[in-house]
Amino acid sequence: MFADGGYAGRLVEWAKQNTNLVLSIVERPRAPPRFEPLPRRWVIERSFGWLIKNRRLGRDFEQRTDGAETLIRIAATATMLRRIA
Repeated sequence: MFADGGYAGRLVEWAKQNTNLVLSIVERPRAPPRFEPLPRRWVIERSFGWLIKNRRLGRDFEQRTDGAETLIRIAATATMLRRIA
């Protein structure tokens, strides 16, 4: 799995221990001399874009994290169903 550089830190170890997944962090170079696309970052940005298409995920309306997590799962499922249909 790939994650943005903002998720670096304890999340990598947590993912490895609790979900048996290897989480690869895609980071920006320190001082890029020119425009250079980052490897696999487009996948992360595209996935966030697909999720934000859903109105409820465009703003943070939820009071509890389990409600927000459920809406993310519903949005991801709807996106996958649109892709295979």
